[in-house]
Amino acid sequence: MGRSECGKTTLTQALKGEKIKYHKTQYVNYEDVIIDTPGEYLQTAGLGHALALYAYEADVVGLVIAATEPYSVYPPCITGMVNREVIGIVTKMDAAHARPELAAKWLELAGCKKIFFVDFTSPQGIEELIDYLSEDKLLIYKRIK
Repeated sequence: MGRSECGKTTLTQALKGEKIKYHKTQYVNYEDVIIDTPGEYLQTAGLGHALALYAYEADVVGLVIAATEPYSVYPPCITGMVNREVIGIVTKMDAAHARPELAAKWLELAGCKKIFFVDFTSPQGIEELIDYLSEDKLLIYKRIK
């Protein structure tokens, strides 16, 4: 989960080994082992409860934040509200004005113990994330090499 345009759908495509192309998520997508939620669910108070419901259907919840964000949409200690493992994922590492350290700090404040840094232009961090999720946490897509 994350705000609109932070890279959730692109991350889903990268995890599946698909060609990266922009696609605006309009509804909750269940794609085998991945749940991709619209950013509006996080950004709109009246829809936030839906994220809690979908979090209970996941083995691992990923809080996604772009390294280009001017602020965090995640309140401090929010991971305590979820009875699942919650990891942090920093995207858009390749942007000129990226501040990955600040984004990681915000995820730490939210309660994420494990944080991944991913870059879709070079697949930096994708293999590490797949390996982590594959270690008895869930069966994730295996890349075709």
